[in-house]
Amino acid sequence: MEKIAKALLSDGSEIEYVITDNPPRGGMKYTYFTPDKAYVVQFFNDPANANDPKMQDRIKAIIGRYNPTIPEEEGGANGNDVYTASYFAKRFCWPVAIVVKPEFGIVSPSYPKNFFFTANASQILKLEGKDKKSNWFTGKNRKYLNASELGDFRTTLQMCILLSRSLRRMHQAGLAHSDLSFNNVLTDPKTGTCVIIDIDSLVVPGLFPPEVIGTRGYVAPEVLQTLGMERSKRKYPGVQTDLHSMAVLMYEYIFLRHPIIGPKIYSRDAEEDDFLCLGECATFIEDPDDTSNRPPDLKVTIKDLGPYLEKLFLDVFSKGLHSPDKRPSAMEWERGLVKTWNMLHSCSNPNCEKRHFILYDIQDPVCPFCSKKIKDKKILKLVFMAQRKGYTGRWFKSSELIAENNTPLCMWNLYSNIFPDEKAHDREVKAYIKQKDDKYYLVNLKLDNLLSPDGNTVPKGYAFELSEGMAFRLVSDDNSLLLKVELFENI
Repeated sequence: MEKIAKALLSDGSEIEYVITDNPPRGGMKYTYFTPDKAYVVQFFNDPANANDPKMQDRIKAIIGRYNPTIPEEEGGANGNDVYTASYFAKRFCWPVAIVVKPEFGIVSPSYPKNFFFTANASQILKLEGKDKKSNWFTGKNRKYLNASELGDFRTTLQMCILLSRSLRRMHQAGLAHSDLSFNNVLTDPKTGTCVIIDIDSLVVPGLFPPEVIGTRGYVAPEVLQTLGMERSKRKYPGVQTDLHSMAVLMYEYIFLRHPIIGPKIYSRDAEEDDFLCLGECATFIEDPDDTSNRPPDLKVTIKDLGPYLEKLFLDVFSKGLHSPDKRPSAMEWERGLVKTWNMLHSCSNPNCEKRHFILYDIQDPVCPFCSKKIKDKKILKLVFMAQRKGYTGRWFKSSELIAENNTPLCMWNLYSNIFPDEKAHDREVKAYIKQKDDKYYLVNLKLDNLLSPDGNTVPKGYAFELSEGMAFRLVSDDNSLLLKVELFENI
């Protein structure tokens, strides 16, 4: 029979949890579940941590004024409304309460169910109930997972967008994670989602220093390089080290390999070699100016991701590897990833495991993952132009979209003042592209004010053909985008 205990929370309420003989135990805490398993109640392994006033103040601040998962009016992070708080509550397992008795601890939501393996995850490994740490999908055990667990390139790119967005919001709130790794970013490639966990040890720059240096393979080189130095000269985890760790994770998600651990040998001593490889002598395996650490069998590279991601990976792992101030911000990653998302195209090979690729070179529309050329006779590119504020009739390129059959158009494809982030409340598909007999059509689904190229309103359920050279405003609104149509022959 289960033994039920009660924890007293700081607000005077109580929560029940189930006592077990061998509770799950991490580096800092051990965990009990509530009877319905909706929440976890966690206590610290070391009583000194639990009784440390600075630790307690850190957690109070994280649950309160730095919390992006509750609205600002309820004591959460600055700039948070109800909608954005709800959005980020799905991106983090953020602590929700402080336990004061029987000892100091925290209450957090349980991981969503899709971040646990089911019995059908593998025919070989016993994974049921294990949480989906990303190294299951990027490491040697990937080959034992059923194909249904692996997702595709499109869902992988979506995970990267969500990770960059979550980290951007954390940094905007004045926090740094300090230990981003496969251990505390759970992933579900099947749905293209991820969730950041282990929130209670976050760094508040200038107020609460880091408790850990990070996890091997994800620690920024400057942290390792200065480990033995006196405290005043050491580099500690913070925002800039987060940017390195996040990029390592995304590189692993996409390429299933580490960006720095390559064939180069730095020392005959194994421990020193590892230390130099990830620290002082760290070298990007795709560095264009130093090929000494490049594996001989790189079939798909950062160049295959298009210009935006190629530049970001070069900036973080070539320019920024040993110069932290040159690393792209999480917001820059988010923007570059969204632009890259707009260049996604389905692969024409029904057996391609990745199913999608980045069509950045229309003159060479070949999937880099399986080498199959797309079968479409014509390729459609939509170029969106925004009007400069205060300058009527002066336009600049806002974004572009490689479109194919059933490509959706949402609010951010129609208006210049909307970006597809957490503030985009209306995420409904408003129109879409229909491809038929090598022709493309724009179909109106939900819009009352969709305009045709001749300026007439297109009723819901109606469509019109898109022809080379067309340029027209999409909707009758001051913030509407101008759409230019480009069609390319696929010879």
